[in-house]
Amino acid sequence: MTAKYPIDSLTTVTDLVLPGETNPLNNLFGGELLSRMDRAASIAARRHCRRIVVTASVNHVAFNKAVPTGSVVTIEAKVSRAFTSSMEVYIDVWIEDRESGFRTKANEGIYTFVAVDNTGSPIKVPEIDPQTELEKERFEGALRRKQLSLILAGRMNPIDAKELKALFLGE
Repeated sequence: MTAKYPIDSLTTVTDLVLPGETNPLNNLFGGELLSRMDRAASIAARRHCRRIVVTASVNHVAFNKAVPTGSVVTIEAKVSRAFTSSMEVYIDVWIEDRESGFRTKANEGIYTFVAVDNTGSPIKVPEIDPQTELEKERFEGALRRKQLSLILAGRMNPIDAKELKALFLGE
């Protein structure tokens, strides 16, 4: 299976925040944003493997900036690393200023998807070949994040987490 570039999975979704999608403070509901992020990330994962994908986990979400009613929101999702059957997808959320058009990063998230066949069984996905410095940084971080997740779930012995140990112990 040939490795793919992260840019091949890039998914960009731009939408307007309407009043019915906001809370009493007139900001986009967090759950609405999570749903939009999940949809964009699932498209990115599907573009990477060209298979059915399911959301396995929401690993990280940072609601750093409120998204007010009337905002133009752009969600960019890209596969940051592929493992045997799973893919980590990194999501950036941007708000566009109405007058200047300047974009500000508002939020980010990391989701994990698994490629499955028609019976729901996991199947192998292509590897990722990162090109840019940011892609390489996210690629390397993905392995440490996966190791930490496996340790916390009791599915990996901390002694076996070489990359994670190197981060903390400098080994």
